[in-house]
Amino acid sequence: MLHTLFSRIYVINLESRPDRRREMAGELARIGLSFDHPAASLFSAVRPEDAGPFPSLGARGCFMSHLGVLADAEARGEGAIAILEDDAAFAPDFAARAPALLDALARRDWGVFYGGHRGLETGAAGLVEVPPARGVGATHFICLNGPAIGPARRYLEAMLARPRGSPEGGPMHVDGAYGWFRRDNPAFATFAAAPPLAVQRSSRSDVEGARWFDRAPVLREAAALARRVLRRG
Repeated sequence: MLHTLFSRIYVINLESRPDRRREMAGELARIGLSFDHPAASLFSAVRPEDAGPFPSLGARGCFMSHLGVLADAEARGEGAIAILEDDAAFAPDFAARAPALLDALARRDWGVFYGGHRGLETGAAGLVEVPPARGVGATHFICLNGPAIGPARRYLEAMLARPRGSPEGGPMHVDGAYGWFRRDNPAFATFAAAPPLAVQRSSRSDVEGARWFDRAPVLREAAALARRVLRRG
């Protein structure tokens, strides 16, 4: 389904998180894909040594991982790409809604598409256009059309050369970085799925410091089970 529009589907995953890889394999299977599909690409997430000029270690790792995906896609000369973070979970009605929504997107001149998002209440359903200056939270399922990939990569790289808090845009959370890019490049029209085609699964973080119940092996398994039960509820 996704591979009909996107030439490559990237899944960002830390090598130290096989649990998330397994969960993402299950998510892909739900929509008729697998890591063996030629369009699917497991991308090794960046795990930095320190936060540097970013708000947190996790913010830096996420930013650098997305930047790495954009650089890889540009080097390959990809067309439209989908980027999935490894805590993405497809909506239960994904199969029912996605074909018509992605077909509508293919007929538009688009630059950025949010298949998943937070804080974007549109009051509409289906494919909705997002104003360039409107911020969109979360990047667990974000897509870029081919002509936007190189400019987005260069835009994020330029942010790295500036100090944090720069009025031109310095190191920040990657969802904010995409927001700045969209605002400064309004020719790349932005669209979003309403309601989202994917949400974020609840999962322990490897980069922000595990909570006490995630540090003990037995309790970690119990916590993971509880998260799965809550998601199904």
